[in-house]
Amino acid sequence: MIEIRHLQSLIALAETGNLTRAGERLHLSQSALSHQVRALEEHYSLELFERKTSPLRWTRAGERLVALAYDTRRLLQDAERDLARIHEGTAGSLRIAVECHSCFDWLMPAMDQLRDGWPDVEMDLVSGFHPDPLGLLEENRADLVIVSSGSPRKGLLHHPLFEYDMPLLLAADHPLTRKSHVTARDFERETLITYPIPDARMDLFRKVLDPAGIQPGERRTTELTVAILQLVKSRRGVAALPRWAVQPYLDRGYVAERPITTNGLRASLWAATTRSAAHQTFMREFLETLRLTAAREFHSISLL
Repeated sequence: MIEIRHLQSLIALAETGNLTRAGERLHLSQSALSHQVRALEEHYSLELFERKTSPLRWTRAGERLVALAYDTRRLLQDAERDLARIHEGTAGSLRIAVECHSCFDWLMPAMDQLRDGWPDVEMDLVSGFHPDPLGLLEENRADLVIVSSGSPRKGLLHHPLFEYDMPLLLAADHPLTRKSHVTARDFERETLITYPIPDARMDLFRKVLDPAGIQPGERRTTELTVAILQLVKSRRGVAALPRWAVQPYLDRGYVAERPITTNGLRASLWAATTRSAAHQTFMREFLETLRLTAAREFHSISLL
């Protein structure tokens, strides 16, 4: 008998393209996920996808069940929204603040999806860089803030989104491209280009430079990701940015990259809300939509 968990697994397989990434999204081992697929195939006496294909290639039977999975998810979400509207009414607001403009690439599609299901929820972006973004929640100037640290704060909840690589970006002919990786000391002679946010909120400083007691040779800031990339390409400095935000530029060789430290610099994003906002049905749905949208848009990330 087909179950909701089977349909969720089929959707994860369809959106990630292989068993490993689908298992990571569902927090299942590859063997457990394979067992679910085999159980469905044995129940219907049909294969659902062709083995040893990348990305995964569905059979006609598999395509039919994937369509069923999406239809069922839509119907369940519609029913849950209707029940929530009956229970708490349809009015609400979702004011969102972000730390970096590059977040818009996956934030905007997630907002569009929520608008489709919750047309009466007023959504807005709190623009600009803020010295204390979590303070916007405490002052009731925002309902959700995308931040790079899940550090506890009284009265607030941090919801994990995803983890990602943060390489050092360099001009293609920069001397540091001759190294396999860069160290904290390499920054002493470089101009570091960043967004205009405090050092304490940047993983490069928290995890690499501050522990080593190192400061960059010079500093330069700009709010636009594309401006940072142009400055890097023209040898005006170096920058550490999320791989998911700059992958198209790396793919076409616009700038070069090197790992920061031997193991590379890993960073994460979190969604912070007040405790009361976290219980709103549309907020819970939006938090999950954020994670799934990011997973669909960026293959280089890992969901938390």
